[in-house]
Amino acid sequence: MKKILITDDMQSWINFHTNAVKAIFGEDVKIDTAISAQEGYSKLLENKEKPYDYLITDMQMESDFLPKMAGEWLIEQAKTLPFCYKTKIIIISASYNIKQISEIYGVDYIPKSIASVSLDAYKEFIF
Repeated sequence: MKKILITDDMQSWINFHTNAVKAIFGEDVKIDTAISAQEGYSKLLENKEKPYDYLITDMQMESDFLPKMAGEWLIEQAKTLPFCYKTKIIIISASYNIKQISEIYGVDYIPKSIASVSLDAYKEFIF
């Protein structure tokens, strides 16, 4: 069973990502959600005994981490946690610079404009 954490401050996007992931994995998936980067970080820590296989995160959430975006902060934190070394991180955001951020941290990304119209975009990175 795959274990996935979806972090986005908009419930409609959490629902959208959840439905996309379930379409890929069916019932063979456990999905947790968080509505902020801080809550996402807490969930990573709470699940250190059985870490997430995937972390899907938005970039623009709470403004606590300026000048960085909240999602960027969450990625940095996940990358420093030794138990998350196998967690695949995917940015799904409408932010203009997600390609740059994904390259800096060595993670994958899907623009929300593509994710919103194609399940294939999820399938490319979630398998």
